[in-house]
Amino acid sequence: MRQPSSGPITPDQMSFAERMANLRHLGSLFRQIWRTSRFLTSASIGLRLIKALQPVAMLYVGKLIIDEVVRLTGIVSPGADLETLWQSGALATVAVLLALEFALVIGNDLLTRAISLVDSVLGELHSNTVSVDLLRHAARLDLLHFESPEYQDRLERARRQAASRNSVLSQIFGQAQDIITVATLAAGLFVYAPWLILLLFISMFPAVWGEQRFNLRGYALNRGRTPERRQLEYVRWIGARPETAKEVKLFGLGDFLVERFKTLAGAIFIDNRKLAVDRAIWGGVFAAISTLTYYGAYAYIVWRTISGDFTIGDLAFLSGSFLRLNGLFHQIMLGFTQVAGQSLYLDDLFSFFELKPSIVEADDPKPFPVPIRSAIRFENVGFRYPESDQWAIRNLSFEIAAGETVALVGENGAGKTTIVKLLTRLYDPDEGRVTVDGIDLKQMSARSLAENIGVIFQDFMRFSFTAGENIGIGNIEHMEDEERIRQAADRSLAADVISGFPDGYAQVLGRLFNEGRDLSGGEWQKIAIARGYMRDAQVMVLDEPTSALDARAEAEVFGRFTGLAEGKTALLISHRFSTVRVADRIIVLEGGRIIEEGPHEDLVAAGGVYADLFEIQAAGYR
Repeated sequence: MRQPSSGPITPDQMSFAERMANLRHLGSLFRQIWRTSRFLTSASIGLRLIKALQPVAMLYVGKLIIDEVVRLTGIVSPGADLETLWQSGALATVAVLLALEFALVIGNDLLTRAISLVDSVLGELHSNTVSVDLLRHAARLDLLHFESPEYQDRLERARRQAASRNSVLSQIFGQAQDIITVATLAAGLFVYAPWLILLLFISMFPAVWGEQRFNLRGYALNRGRTPERRQLEYVRWIGARPETAKEVKLFGLGDFLVERFKTLAGAIFIDNRKLAVDRAIWGGVFAAISTLTYYGAYAYIVWRTISGDFTIGDLAFLSGSFLRLNGLFHQIMLGFTQVAGQSLYLDDLFSFFELKPSIVEADDPKPFPVPIRSAIRFENVGFRYPESDQWAIRNLSFEIAAGETVALVGENGAGKTTIVKLLTRLYDPDEGRVTVDGIDLKQMSARSLAENIGVIFQDFMRFSFTAGENIGIGNIEHMEDEERIRQAADRSLAADVISGFPDGYAQVLGRLFNEGRDLSGGEWQKIAIARGYMRDAQVMVLDEPTSALDARAEAEVFGRFTGLAEGKTALLISHRFSTVRVADRIIVLEGGRIIEEGPHEDLVAAGGVYADLFEIQAAGYR
């Protein structure tokens, strides 16, 4: 694990044009939310349009009430009886105005609750939609993406944004609502004192600049520290997983993990603390400027009222309007910078969706040959992994005849698993081609290829699903076929393991969930092998499938595999020479090249590399 980097990117590293370019993602976000629920999106917009007119209505009705009260104080004698006044009709106007104000208050509360409800439901639906889109897009990407640290950083950022950017559209809708409110309030204020609006604009610029600056700094901090945050999650994972508990305890890793966590978290904390302190200090300064501006304008309105230019109702309306406008102007401009800041995070999400797979299907794909009549051929194939200058294999040519079982042997890094990845088209060759009956894999349908090649990897996944689901996912189209699952389990010896479970094939495996049943490495491997047998494929590929089995179980698995592979084309990878000797032909690899090939007996008799390795391994059993 690498140590923390020197620090996050700085705001100056991103140009203004780059910041504004990220606003394009707002359109993508709106389309995504519209697709989530047209009804809820329309309801959110409509409710906000109504609510936008409420502030000016409240202020104006308040002005009318005050002016009416002032008028009544001039015509009603002191100590007048309420009943008499009511019967005379003098209170009719103020009563109507009070009822109207009451209705506006109740309506505002109902609108606020309705908007909150709609946004809450829409946000939950949208979060689910983004998560589904994220999973679906990740499934379309290539293996090379998942094996890249840079991709893992991008995926981590996208995952964080998938659930945390629902508020952006609410902010945008809120901005539109505030703009409508500002327009109505400004119209009234403009009639009385136009220059007050200009004063508002001048007072808000420092706060807008500061907010934009701090938003950018916050984004730069989060983005620049992504590798460290992934390392933090990894340390948490090591310290809290049952898979790691034994070695953590035996090796005494507790203090080491704590110190590593503190080092990583401390670097992030220092940056966050500095940002929070700077934001608090400058936020206070900008708030003081805003407050000073409001009271200057308030003093001017009071003076005009004393001079007789404005009524008491005008005073209440204007001071209330200016206070609201002052807050709304700042809210709109700061909101704009916040939306612009949020759009930086949206770039993390939508730029992930812009990643395109390099393994693409041909325009007119051909089906996988059924049956294979000739052979699978590697024709002068060369491949090197992304971000690597070293060739994993190069100038590699060999064939696997239809119905033949071929074994690949060699030390780690010889290129065995790379050959499997190319055969299954998890990668495409950089040089040469891989063909089946003369048809390039690049020209074949991906679905057809997957249906006809069954693979069992050494580093198989231990899913916290039921035993039946763990096997059934080997052929997702037949996942509900219980008979097929049982047959696959029987072939791999997993049936004996499952028979001991209280819930049989419905038993949840692993310790992640309640009532889960954990398995030994060998038991998990039998489940994984059954997964491979779920697919009645023409080509069977076993990449170190029995590494966790004991000698007796291994012999039985390969005995069954030999029978099951009869009539099929098979590729076998194993470090155990006792198992590869069942192959019709053995290919010995070294540094991505073939150095020997032939049947087991011939290779032993030749006295070459294979014979030496076989003798070394055989000596260990004597």
